[in-house]
Amino acid sequence: MAITNNEILLMAEVVSREKDLDKEVIFKAIEAALATATRKWHADDIDARVSIHRDTGDYDSYRVWEVVADDLLEFPDRQISLSEAQESDEDIEVDDLIEEAMEKVEFGRIAAQAAKQVIMQKVREAERHQVAERYREKMDQLVSGTVKRMDRGNAIIDLGDAEAVLIKNEMIPREGLRPGDRIRALLKEIDEEARRPQLILSRISPQFLIELFKLEVPEAGEGIIDILGAARDPGSRAKISVRSNDSNVDPVGSCVGIRGSRVQSVSNEIAGERVDIIVWSENIAEFVIQALAPAEVESIYVDEDTDSMDVVVTEENLSRAIGRGGQNVRLASELTGWELNLMTDKDAAEKQDAEQQVLVEKFMSLLDIDENIAVILAQEGFNTLEEIAYVPKQEILEIEEFEEELVDELRSRAQDHLLTSAIASQEAKEPAEDLLNMEGMDEDTARILASGGVRTMEDLAECAVDEVLDIIDIDKGRASELIMTARAPWFV
Repeated sequence: MAITNNEILLMAEVVSREKDLDKEVIFKAIEAALATATRKWHADDIDARVSIHRDTGDYDSYRVWEVVADDLLEFPDRQISLSEAQESDEDIEVDDLIEEAMEKVEFGRIAAQAAKQVIMQKVREAERHQVAERYREKMDQLVSGTVKRMDRGNAIIDLGDAEAVLIKNEMIPREGLRPGDRIRALLKEIDEEARRPQLILSRISPQFLIELFKLEVPEAGEGIIDILGAARDPGSRAKISVRSNDSNVDPVGSCVGIRGSRVQSVSNEIAGERVDIIVWSENIAEFVIQALAPAEVESIYVDEDTDSMDVVVTEENLSRAIGRGGQNVRLASELTGWELNLMTDKDAAEKQDAEQQVLVEKFMSLLDIDENIAVILAQEGFNTLEEIAYVPKQEILEIEEFEEELVDELRSRAQDHLLTSAIASQEAKEPAEDLLNMEGMDEDTARILASGGVRTMEDLAECAVDEVLDIIDIDKGRASELIMTARAPWFV
């Protein structure tokens, strides 16, 4: 007994209503199922398309050929060469589809069961897509739900209109969730390919903490204060940085709340995690000092080239600054984005002395001066030859021990050394005569190779083809020829 047109319409109506899906989605799923059954019914390896009339449930079947380049024809039952296709229509191009009406297949109950499997698969795909689209705008935001069940350490969360998964390593350690618990979490990811629930949640993300404060602190939700960053050791301790956009509003007080009610409410949501609230500052040194609280900082040395700081504290404050297991300094580093090197004032003095000695020896060597003059330069804050050569002369003359004649000599020596270094650097990028005069070599190619460190024929002879191609964009064959020419002396 075949599937009737009315049964097709009824199937679309019922499944659409049960799954809360657009009826058009169901029709497309049925069409895909009927096309699959048509291909299986046909003896040849054909491709097919089925089109259902939405009002009557009747359907038409079409055999489909893909247009391919003449030399790529592999499956003649479902492909057609471009030249053959253009005999009928000269406007046809590769990748176009050609369709021809074919006798529709009457599907019996066995075929219908097979089609039903395809339909349900398409419906599940449509459901997953619908969930993904519904929640896409909630990415990196809070969602609330109930723990439905535990599955191999993961928690399946019922969000009301969808299921989500809180993976074990996204749970707060030792939290002990149980079925029936109401929780909040951050929607971290949407995985449309996974068989499990595709909404992936997190309760350990720093953004989760920020969103909780936005929910709990009206001033944050309204933009009166900004929560600029967070760093967490989930379940133990966290730090957030805040800034007020209104001089009359205290950002720390707003987040703490009356008698600590707001910060306590957030802490209760994250298994008692202690939260330090830090005032953000444009002055990075001041921000770091705030972030390391409750430790007291003596001084800070900033290295902007490496985004690192040497933070000096007293011996008594060192353990407090580090925190248990390095927790305090690690969270401060994550919050500020700077690598923080903690040291005592004794360690800092020893490091400064060592660095100054290196600088003194450098000045003695490069400027050919005695140790006393080099020490004075270092102590006065000169760190490079460029500073000695090009800072205004008056700045160096202000050094009490220096006469004008000495200053002029120091500047002259520094400038001479910088000029010599620049010339040497430029010469290091110039091609040697043997490379310039090598058979098959031209000047432009030689100069480009030299700029990449290949200055001589010997340098080129030791290169592989890929190494040459990394330096200059030339034909692989030409690169090989140049290398073999450079190697010719090896075989003499």
